[in-house]
Amino acid sequence: MSTSQKQPASLKSVAKMAGVSIATVSRVLNGDPVVKPETKLAVEKAIKTAGYHPNRVAQRLRSSYKSGRLIGLVIPDIRNPYYIDVIRGIEESAYANGSAVLIGNFSQDPDKEKMYINILKSESVDGFIIAPHHGHDKYVEDLIEQAHAVVCIDRGLTNCLTDVVKSDNEHGAFNAVEHLIKLGHKRIAHITGNLSIPTTHERIAGYVAALRKYDLPVDETLIRGRASDFQSGIDITAELLDLPEPPEAIFTANNLLTLGSLEKIHERGVRIPDQIAIVGFDDMYWAASLNPALTAVRQHGFEIGKRAIELLYQRIEDPARPAANIIINTDLMIRRSCGFKPGTP
Repeated sequence: MSTSQKQPASLKSVAKMAGVSIATVSRVLNGDPVVKPETKLAVEKAIKTAGYHPNRVAQRLRSSYKSGRLIGLVIPDIRNPYYIDVIRGIEESAYANGSAVLIGNFSQDPDKEKMYINILKSESVDGFIIAPHHGHDKYVEDLIEQAHAVVCIDRGLTNCLTDVVKSDNEHGAFNAVEHLIKLGHKRIAHITGNLSIPTTHERIAGYVAALRKYDLPVDETLIRGRASDFQSGIDITAELLDLPEPPEAIFTANNLLTLGSLEKIHERGVRIPDQIAIVGFDDMYWAASLNPALTAVRQHGFEIGKRAIELLYQRIEDPARPAANIIINTDLMIRRSCGFKPGTP
């Protein structure tokens, strides 16, 4: 190193400048409340003057408080507005506790998921919040086996016990389909999500339970799913509309599928709700602005995110505590797309 290059400031140089011990500088950096206000001001001034930047990993390892923690968040599809609400819940709660969040979006690609998990491990995050790729997600299972703090959101693991925060998917789907049945619809299709995801099966179970409660047949030709994305909504809706006897109503498993389904319905010139009804799982801010306004199952993504990071903090503090399974209720937001008209029963 040339003599013209400036050496980075150290704890020792900050302590000398402030006229205190290195231990006192460390206490100020870690937010120790026992430090006198005048001492704290002197140290903070020295830090600023010296241009000192503490080693993030070392600082977090020295601290036993939430402040300074780094949270790794891994989600499957950032295009899905539901996950935006979840991220907000996590990030706002983390910020309020002096923590930061690193986000990896793996776009339903398991190789990309593995890459982000490895990056976050190399960053020495204090814990992970993850929506697993599927119920047998080896990368998430490995994290738990390696004693990392992990909380799953939106979906759990089939063969591994861990903390989970998710919506009441089965009950939410049941309410949506029951409402369609009570409006007189009998031939109801279900566009499902990816069948490797536990959430998909929970919503299918709710759909089937509603049909059986009202003695309606479960027609397997009306239950169709591929990926949980926009294009699948388009393609499957086209198949359903091309059936010799098209469905009277469609229940979609997430908002991207709903948007794809709506696009194909409008492209075909099929009128909602006069010729076909539609109800989606996921109530987004734009649902009431559609024409007709969309009936949808509302998930409380912000609350799910908030509860998830609370569980993660608890897991970090007490790694041996029993796993928690938190189920958040959903609400059916009834609007015009299902066939409902104001003033009718």
